[in-house]
Amino acid sequence: MSSFIDLGVPARLADVLSGLGIDTPTPIQAATLGDSLAGRDVLGRGRTGSGKTYAFLLPLVARLSGGASARPGAPRALILAPTRELVGQIEASLAPLAEAAGLTTRTVFGGVGQNPQVNALRRGVDILVACPGRLEDLIGQGHCSLGSVEVTVLDEADHMADLGFLPAVRRLLGQTPKQSQRLLFSATLDKAIDALVKQFLTKPVTHEADSAQSPVAAMTHHVLHVERDHRLPVLVDLTSAPGRTVVFTRTKHGAKALARQLNRSGVPAVELHGNLGQNARTRNMEAFHDGRATALVATDIAARGIHVDDVALVVHADPPTEHKAYLHRSGRTARAGNAGTVVTLMTTEQKRDVRDLTRAAGINPTTTRVTGTDHPVLVELAPGERSLPGAFEPVVAAPAPARTSTRSSDEPGSGGGRKRSRRRGGGGSGSAAGGAGGSSAGGANGGGGRGRSRGGAGASGGAAGGQRSGGQRSGGARSGGQRSGGQRSGATSSGAGSSSHSAASFSSRAR
Repeated sequence: MSSFIDLGVPARLADVLSGLGIDTPTPIQAATLGDSLAGRDVLGRGRTGSGKTYAFLLPLVARLSGGASARPGAPRALILAPTRELVGQIEASLAPLAEAAGLTTRTVFGGVGQNPQVNALRRGVDILVACPGRLEDLIGQGHCSLGSVEVTVLDEADHMADLGFLPAVRRLLGQTPKQSQRLLFSATLDKAIDALVKQFLTKPVTHEADSAQSPVAAMTHHVLHVERDHRLPVLVDLTSAPGRTVVFTRTKHGAKALARQLNRSGVPAVELHGNLGQNARTRNMEAFHDGRATALVATDIAARGIHVDDVALVVHADPPTEHKAYLHRSGRTARAGNAGTVVTLMTTEQKRDVRDLTRAAGINPTTTRVTGTDHPVLVELAPGERSLPGAFEPVVAAPAPARTSTRSSDEPGSGGGRKRSRRRGGGGSGSAAGGAGGSSAGGANGGGGRGRSRGGAGASGGAAGGQRSGGQRSGGARSGGQRSGGQRSGATSSGAGSSSHSAASFSSRAR
């Protein structure tokens, strides 16, 4: 197998990767680096987690190395990404490479004040990593020009299309020099991407490193057929196992409501969706990274580009509406060669939709009927001792200053339980009447999870007319949030919570 040096990567950049423990190119890197390092326009397709980021960062940094410094307000390279989180991920990977090459970088996105971004541009930036909305704002104000860009990268091009960013992307690409190099990377290639390629790439070389719909080999897919009033207890059970779980909902309201319910049940959970300000998004992701929160409840904003090590389980609490979203959500686990489990919760009303979804995604999941938290499949999916250490408590610093304009121009529309000694806890029960609402999720929030050896985790809740009464929660002992569970000591507890949220079900409002 070729090394990075064999593919033409400069030795000092290969040394940086080696220092990070990266010595062998992934298939998408091996396929594209030769052409991109030679200065050709490249269209690369690889599923999420395939290593696309280094596939475009290495040739970009190599090309700019040794060139003239950037002039004020005129970056030499542009990387466009659809979300603030993805911009941050790219910057984290870029930083050591840029430092080795003596290049300056800057991120630009909405949801935060623009002054630091403007000041950095005035000083001169070699590589700009940006979301389209805020970048257009800064260009319109005269703080930035793209006339000196030598390399443009469009990452997650299909997600740009899904979010409605392509008009802005076209306007931005149209401001870069026609003779400059353009690299477009995407998990899927469809008609919207084809139109972009025809308009802006010159004789592009296309590389597809894997099947567009093939699931990761180390990823197992399961569907749990549950009734509406079992969804929350099942989700509490699975997220109370050791390790990290990412739970996806269809709407921002659903993510917020479900995170609140998990916390009330003793599962430390944080939310991630478009209604959160940047400080809250950063705080929640840091808590999930460092293990203070073991469940991340997110909309599709987290389906692309969010990388957290050792996410063993992804749960589709709301089945996505189309197969691309399923594949990208699922790609939060089984990354970089690790194994992972994907669980979709399905009510009887959703059987046809889930069947069509999995067919389109090219997977054949194992389907199990689950009537409570005592079903053995939950142990299989989420091995380890259950525990409910309590709600996530954010660290509150000094009072936040008054908000200035924080337009999110990078997005469209801009009590815990104690330990139990029993090996297996009681299941959850509840009832749903009325309140069907506008969501396929129906009356009770919920989701599925990962497997482990079992301590007690149960929850009960009901929904009537769209309103939830909390019921009793009881839990087991958590073993530090890692996948290897520990033994537990004896105290017991139960907690009750109630919420008069007007829509306990995951609503069908826009993300």
